[in-house]
Amino acid sequence: MLEVKNLAAGYPGRTVLEGVSLAVRPGRVLALLGPNGCGKSTLLRTISGLLPPLGGEILLDGKALGDYNSRQAARKIAYLPQSRTVPRITARRMVLHGRFPYLSYPRRYSREDYEAVDRALEAADALALADRPLPELSGGQRQKVYLALVLAQETETVLMDEPTAFLDVRHQLEVLALSRRLAAEGKAVALVLHDLSLALTMADSAAVLGEGRLLALGGPEEIYQSGVLARVMGVRLDRVYGPGGWRYFCDLAEED
Repeated sequence: MLEVKNLAAGYPGRTVLEGVSLAVRPGRVLALLGPNGCGKSTLLRTISGLLPPLGGEILLDGKALGDYNSRQAARKIAYLPQSRTVPRITARRMVLHGRFPYLSYPRRYSREDYEAVDRALEAADALALADRPLPELSGGQRQKVYLALVLAQETETVLMDEPTAFLDVRHQLEVLALSRRLAAEGKAVALVLHDLSLALTMADSAAVLGEGRLLALGGPEEIYQSGVLARVMGVRLDRVYGPGGWRYFCDLAEED
């Protein structure tokens, strides 16, 4: 389990978030929500180990994240950033990068590595893209390849920053369904999402960030009832009950 206790996150000379406490728990999907610039990506980069915390604690399986070396941490936490470079290599070669934490020097891939990559490509609906160069792929196709890279890392914790970016609605739903399958396998999953309707419908819990802090943490219905998400996002949030439970939707807030 990944735990954050009284965390301060940001950059030298600029604190973005303070006093954040939450957990990314095995078997559950946590959605990180809030307006642009509120610190969602900064929080994810900090708890993945890419940014040093400015204060507080980050614990991974009860041990300080800073006590793990980079290879040990990469075998436990996989992170999909908001954007990535587009090297002139095939999709399969890109996804093989997810196996780096398991390689010794010199890097030589084993049969198990290639099998893990093909499983990841298939799970991300990207197996048909395996031999195509990344620069030739559309934004949505590249996003599937990057998702496969994260899956190939085979970690206990998966952190994804806007994994549905560039995807059409069907593939957005498929990515979120994949997140639920990962949680069902016992993985801890945290996602930055901008689609409030999908987030509240698919996630087990949500953390609402704004005003430089964690404003609310709880289940989708608890977050809805609190009204904090509608307030901080400046929208009207509503719901309807249908097959499978509540479905949430939002609209522009009515002006006084």
